[in-house]
Amino acid sequence: MTQENGRNPTRRGAGIAIGLIAVLAASGAGYWLGSQRGHGGEASPSAAAVPAGEAAGKKEKKLLYYRNPMGLPDTSPVPKKDPMGMDYIPVYEGGEDADEASPAGSVKISTEKVQKLGVKSEPAQLRVLSRTVRAAGRIEPDERRLYAISPKFEGYVERLHVAVTGQPVGKGQPLFEVYSPELVSAQREYAIAIEGLASLQSAGGTAESGMRQLADSAQRRLRNWDISDGQLKALANSGEAKRTLTFHSPVSGIVTEKKAVQGMRFMPGEALYQIADLSSVWVIADVFEQDIGLVRNGTKASVRINAYPDRSFEGRVTYVYPTLSAATRTVPVRIELANPDGLLKPAMFAQVEVATGEQKPVLTVPASAVIDSGTRRVVLVRRGEGVFSPHEVKLGARSDTHVEVREGIADGDQVVVAANFLIDAESNLKSALGGLAAAPDETSAKAPAKAVGHRAEGTVDSIDAATGSLMLQHGPVPSLKWPAMTMEFKAANPTLLQGLKPGSAIAFEFVERQPGEWVVTSIAPAAAAEHRH
Repeated sequence: MTQENGRNPTRRGAGIAIGLIAVLAASGAGYWLGSQRGHGGEASPSAAAVPAGEAAGKKEKKLLYYRNPMGLPDTSPVPKKDPMGMDYIPVYEGGEDADEASPAGSVKISTEKVQKLGVKSEPAQLRVLSRTVRAAGRIEPDERRLYAISPKFEGYVERLHVAVTGQPVGKGQPLFEVYSPELVSAQREYAIAIEGLASLQSAGGTAESGMRQLADSAQRRLRNWDISDGQLKALANSGEAKRTLTFHSPVSGIVTEKKAVQGMRFMPGEALYQIADLSSVWVIADVFEQDIGLVRNGTKASVRINAYPDRSFEGRVTYVYPTLSAATRTVPVRIELANPDGLLKPAMFAQVEVATGEQKPVLTVPASAVIDSGTRRVVLVRRGEGVFSPHEVKLGARSDTHVEVREGIADGDQVVVAANFLIDAESNLKSALGGLAAAPDETSAKAPAKAVGHRAEGTVDSIDAATGSLMLQHGPVPSLKWPAMTMEFKAANPTLLQGLKPGSAIAFEFVERQPGEWVVTSIAPAAAAEHRH
């Protein structure tokens, strides 16, 4: 009994030890299971069983490359970080990145960025494309309505009935009287021939025929000197030669030139008066060389004169001159205008608008939608929320607001018409145009990238809402190697200036729209920007 009682304590101790080991093992297993659960109380994927059908149905996407997280044209074949410590985003086949898919070769911008940039789009559509060619011109007399009064014999100005330049005259109105010994002699010859012909009418024969020839010769001589039929008839009836002859205006118009002076001697063919009929005038417009191909005969034209700013005169193009001015690179174009009121006066300056255009509708987009690099023309087509696809296009005729697209897009495509240059700056557009959808090789991945967007922090010095600009005192800009300075920036859209006040500390992003013009595309309070990054 004593021996059995002595063994019992030993066996009891061994049992207690085995029990303790079992408790510890259970506790360790529980701790391990707990560590494998997520923060939400769910088991991690590694611990959960995945159905075989679901795993087989998912096809693994092919990784193409890694792109810059800020949208800069920089890629890498392997994972890396940018200078700010942000991870490069993987781009898979058939999608823009690991999270959202977009068409190959397109660019993607966040919805927030699209709103800040003020992106607008319009559909490409068919329309009759018209364009207004504008040119400066001058009023000139119609050359076909200019008349010069030039006696065809030698003589003297005996008396002036119209003595001043610019005087209006009517058709048949007396202008001046002349005395000419030749004219008096020719009148006497004609009067004698008429008198002799009358006396020989009854005689007949050779004598009458000879006298008739003499009378006809004297009459033709007077007619060649522009003696009117009425004056010849009066001379034949009276038989008396007049000492002076009166010249009359051949047309109603304005005396534009007067050389006649009372008592002066003139020679045959010397122009004593010039009269212009200004009931119709010409406008000679100087059309630039690049526009002359649009101007056609018969095209309607609108003419405005500085003297009558509230009136517009309508005419038609009647002739395009075959010469080009080498100094001004312009071609003269003639436009005919009716001038019944005499308001249009020679040498007046005129502003001419000639409406040109195609007669049939063509596919067009707003002119602001085209990004022209000089070697290629590109439009951005909106494919979805924040997804833009660049299309190279071939352009045709232009109007004041639209341009014809012959190839590259289709009717109804939504093209970006506002902030497209900012999309270029904020996105990987240049890389997309270069075929970025294909996997880059390692050499191109190592090529240095040119940043198009820049970041800085500073203080608002002043704001000019009328011009959409603001003066900023900013710190250094490493991407441009700028020191701290104060300079003027343009706002991409007016909403960026709302809520800003002089003295506000901000963090902002900006791009260079054109040489020397810096445009702010994003503004945030400096503290909020630090928290975000």
